[in-house]
Amino acid sequence: MPTWTSGVCETNGIRLHYLRTGGARPPVVLLHGLMGSGACWTPVARVLEGEFDVVMPDARGHGGSSTPHHGYRYDEHANDVEGLIRGLELSRPVLLGHSMGGMTAAVVASQGAANLRGLILVDPTFLSPERQREVHASDVAEQHRRALGLQKSDLVAQARARQPHRSPELIEHLAEARLKTRMEALDVLTPPNPGYREVVSAIEVPTLLVIGDSSPVVTFELATELRGLNPRVRIEEVQDAGHGLPYDQPERLAEGVASFLRELA
Repeated sequence: MPTWTSGVCETNGIRLHYLRTGGARPPVVLLHGLMGSGACWTPVARVLEGEFDVVMPDARGHGGSSTPHHGYRYDEHANDVEGLIRGLELSRPVLLGHSMGGMTAAVVASQGAANLRGLILVDPTFLSPERQREVHASDVAEQHRRALGLQKSDLVAQARARQPHRSPELIEHLAEARLKTRMEALDVLTPPNPGYREVVSAIEVPTLLVIGDSSPVVTFELATELRGLNPRVRIEEVQDAGHGLPYDQPERLAEGVASFLRELA
């Protein structure tokens, strides 16, 4: 990444670290999921950087960003994104978010304050209240606590065995992001999440909803229901992808994203 820059934006009393491809191009802000980092968008950003100024922040509690003792709910994450947009003086950016970042992006868009050009949601955490409780009661936090005690090489070896189709570079980024995710960040799993039907209904910009054909989170049925709630929503389904769509099919995702972004120009 020789031409990319790394920076810090101070907002809401914390420091948000970000990577940026730069250039006088339309800005696109990529928001990662829980236990990710801005760097995990590297394969997608490489496809987009020729036409867009791609900004990849680390959410609070992740990567090189601050870890306050509290403030890990979606409203705080959304406030951080709005602060980043203001701090970097991004003019009418497009938000692209995956998983936790997808819900965050949707909340920002629903509030209307960021003056977005468009929105791309990649399998956002649109979970029923029951599913939220199940995830919160599961051993996700305990698994992460154990992972933090491992070496990066151990995490890389495990990931290569589990997901041999993912690129070695991406597996390295994901392992590093995991080790830099502090336990406080998992507080985002505490119910209740914002009501996603209300959030989607309030969005007033063109929206692309990208789902994997085998995702257990946003199914095609749910995507169709959301499109019924808001005619601005367009659905794109990517084959051979689950919830980890940006890692399973980064090039396919980037191509669909680039096509949508060109329409917004």
